Amino acid sequence: MTHEVFNQAPPLVDTNLYLSDAVLVDAVKREGGAWGHEDIAVLGAVLGTAQAQQWATDANEHEPRLHTHDRFGNRRDEVEFHPGWHELMRTSVTHHVHSLPWVDHRDGAHVVRAALMMITAENELGHTCPISMTYSGIAALNADPQLAGEWLPRLTSAEYDSRFGPADGKTGALLGMGMTEKQGGSDVRANTTRAERIGDSAEYLITGHKWFCSAPMCDAFLILAQAPRGLTCFFLPRWTPGGKRNRFEIQRLKRKLGNRSNASSEVEFTGAWARLLGEEGRGVATIIEMVQHTRLDCVLGSAALMRGALVEAVHHARHRSAFGKRLIHQPLMRSVLADLALESAAATVLAMRLARAFDRRSGTLDERAFARIATAIAKYWVCKRAPAQVGEALECLGGNGYVDDSVMPRLYREAPLYSIWEGSGNVICLDVLRALQKEPACRDALAAELENTGAIPTEVPAEADARGVVERIAVELQASLLNRAGLGDAAAALRRARAGNMTFGSVDTVSAGLLDT
Repeated sequence: MTHEVFNQAPPLVDTNLYLSDAVLVDAVKREGGAWGHEDIAVLGAVLGTAQAQQWATDANEHEPRLHTHDRFGNRRDEVEFHPGWHELMRTSVTHHVHSLPWVDHRDGAHVVRAALMMITAENELGHTCPISMTYSGIAALNADPQLAGEWLPRLTSAEYDSRFGPADGKTGALLGMGMTEKQGGSDVRANTTRAERIGDSAEYLITGHKWFCSAPMCDAFLILAQAPRGLTCFFLPRWTPGGKRNRFEIQRLKRKLGNRSNASSEVEFTGAWARLLGEEGRGVATIIEMVQHTRLDCVLGSAALMRGALVEAVHHARHRSAFGKRLIHQPLMRSVLADLALESAAATVLAMRLARAFDRRSGTLDERAFARIATAIAKYWVCKRAPAQVGEALECLGGNGYVDDSVMPRLYREAPLYSIWEGSGNVICLDVLRALQKEPACRDALAAELENTGAIPTEVPAEADARGVVERIAVELQASLLNRAGLGDAAAALRRARAGNMTFGSVDTVSAGLLDT
């Protein structure tokens, strides 16, 4: 026989994505989310099944299809998704991954939701875009109590309604976002999309485009446009209050490196109806609340990819033998895996500490200041580490990890996304420098979290040094949090490993003891 299969890892199925992650379980309890333990475990069990894994595979292999017109030539502007996508969306909405802190006001709600988001993204990342947009957009929508009163019951509903029609006839709704344009990118003040006010009302007609519009099949969007007083935030639904299709035209879907299950799009507005959100001329100040929450989700998504890649690598090494013994027992492979486990743990404790700050930032200035600066620090560092982590984990599987039958190529394609989304690395690092320079409370809150405050520069560094500064602060912050979690050996190993030895497995991290967690 030439086709007998042996020395191959079995399918990694029926594993609870939450309960199998000891670092995450402990972090949830430590950061105030113990009351959500059972609910997170329920979702973790669902997402670890072969069925949920198949939904993820199908949603990515059968990419969304855009229908711009019907057969008679009328504008249609609808996106068709595979049933696997809808199952993923239904699962996330049912478990309130899109809305938990806005419907459950217990302390720790953002922490519980962060854990739900992490295990959801570990299963499949693409569909978390509209989930994240809705969670984040609700935070900004509170700037208009009347608008919030009308839309929050729809946006926080635990029912997923994929029908394309006016939101007032649906059992649930989702929120998207459109900020960047062809000529501007991260420089949103260069936007040229125009907003013309209708009389003396809060209603406007929007004309222009968005180069990236997240999740175009959402029911409404927060967008930026130039009004008479400057860049302004608007709430733009897919259907007008009169029940007509809004002048929201999808030009094409982006062909992307990864995130293939998600429909990123280019759209044009040709006199689209919208409502003012916040004040004219203060669009960035209004939408920044949404951006702050989506940056948290960038950290959570990256940490989830890092954990997922680690789990796949360890699973393979536990079952695969080479040169007379299992890979997990080969000293050099064990060193690499231990370092991957260390990096995953560091990302997780930082992400969950950040979520706790979101829970408590309305109550204390210290937590609000910490959330302000730590979100940017974590967004830069964790999102930068994810591609390196996934690439190294993929190599642990050898050729088996490089073929698309494995989940690893999908994780690898997803990994760079969060370093780009909601501000690329340079933009984020400059944001950290601004906070250090102009917001003393941020510096004080950061110093209170660090064991080694020497990582915070006494003088504002030059822009060219920003990446190194943020990296050093991030590593010290992670080490401090690992210590606080009772993982002192891991904290020491992290400092050694990240002190100029950036190749996984190049220093002793096995002694940190995280490989078996």
